[in-house]
Amino acid sequence: MKAARLAELERTMAEGGGALWTDQERARKVVEEVKSLKRWLEPYHALRKRVDDGRELSELFEAESHVDLAMQRGLEEEAERIAGDLETLELQHMLQGQDDARNALLTIHPGAGGTESQDWAEMLTRMYTRWAERHGFAVEVLDLETGEEAGIKRVELEVRGRYAYGLLKAEIGVHRLVRISPYDAQSRRHTSFASVMVYPEVDEDIEIEIRDDDLRVDVFRASGKGGQHVNKTSSAVRITHLPTGIVVQCQNERSQFKNKATALKMLKARLYERAVKEREAKKAEHDKQKTDIAFGNQIRSYVFQPYTMVNDHRTELKVTDVQKVMDGDLDPFIEAFLRRFGSKAA
Repeated sequence: MKAARLAELERTMAEGGGALWTDQERARKVVEEVKSLKRWLEPYHALRKRVDDGRELSELFEAESHVDLAMQRGLEEEAERIAGDLETLELQHMLQGQDDARNALLTIHPGAGGTESQDWAEMLTRMYTRWAERHGFAVEVLDLETGEEAGIKRVELEVRGRYAYGLLKAEIGVHRLVRISPYDAQSRRHTSFASVMVYPEVDEDIEIEIRDDDLRVDVFRASGKGGQHVNKTSSAVRITHLPTGIVVQCQNERSQFKNKATALKMLKARLYERAVKEREAKKAEHDKQKTDIAFGNQIRSYVFQPYTMVNDHRTELKVTDVQKVMDGDLDPFIEAFLRRFGSKAA
């Protein structure tokens, strides 16, 4: 179907002129759709050609009277590469949601438990940053509030890269940590919780109306660890959207203007996500399985003591190397989630 749709659009463009190009917005959308379809089809055709070439070489190799070890190794290595690229293509096929290709805004909030949960939230922040770096994604801290003793009270990250949201949506939910606390003088085992929410970043061309009359803008001094990092002026910005009660804030920049612009982008993402959820709520009666992946459920447990195990409660995937996971090796969990829920995930 994608190939047929691409051919149809290319014929329309080849005919040139006409009413289509009198509407620049429509023309832009057609071009974007063509590019999107090519991003799907070109890797498939390239992989298909490699498979065909490999099959021909294999047939030639089998017809030879003597064994060419170098050729055999080359064919085996190419087969392994094709298998890996095929898995990547299959994973991409699962990312067909309307917002999957967008950048992501990731927010982490610690649960009850004070320093314990705040430290866990900071550990998760490091984990997602490492994961993003593995994928070549850019990560920027938009908002950060540190804990009094250790850890963080809240953090908002922007993860920029194609399919950042489609991949990270697998992480929405409550994450549970079990370990012997480094903050407990009696070395007792503690359980901590932190919630992770992920929003698609909204493109500027998507119409989301934000009226000035609906906003309350407060400015305050940015928090920090002291010294040169503490602002002497009120550059941090908090915006409250009065009709919905949504609150966002940013204190990353020294400029109040830049912080306000970033906060408005964050608010737009929240309002977009709200609109998406309202649309999906209308379909919820016909899609009961969505409750299985709704935010608020405990999705994963990370056990450090008395044994090591990361257990995803949605897919039942278990990994014993907890340190490897904390260093950003989340792909097995994300892929398992997409294979099971990809067609249903928000």
